[in-house]
Amino acid sequence: MPAEEQTVDDESATVALWEAAGPTRPWNDLRADFRRALAGPASSVLGVRDGGAKGGTAVVGEDGHRGGLSYVGVEPGRQGRGVGRRLVDAVEEWLRARGVQRALLVVRREHVAARGLYPSMGVTDEDVVVLGRRRDAR
Repeated sequence: MPAEEQTVDDESATVALWEAAGPTRPWNDLRADFRRALAGPASSVLGVRDGGAKGGTAVVGEDGHRGGLSYVGVEPGRQGRGVGRRLVDAVEEWLRARGVQRALLVVRREHVAARGLYPSMGVTDEDVVVLGRRRDAR
């Protein structure tokens, strides 16, 4: 079953899945991030189903050169069933359809289970350092 672009009607279920799956931080406004991804012309939230139920979702976006994945989450009871692989494949297809050939995946250092899974999908450590600054920091 192909990925589905999520809609505003999917907000509560998607946020609940992210909270259960763990790709979040307490300071992130998940609902605002979901809405922002849907509203952007170069971003979306994709979902895949597993046995008729929502199995996983991810935010995807692109800047014309690179694509990015974040909030990649698989419902805990459906982990280990290929849902994450289908989700990453769907994100790659979304990016490919826009002419983007390279994607960067944000994974928290302490999310050891996720970091252990991605190499089996051909996702490698790019040996880069990501620096950032919160805009609300004073």
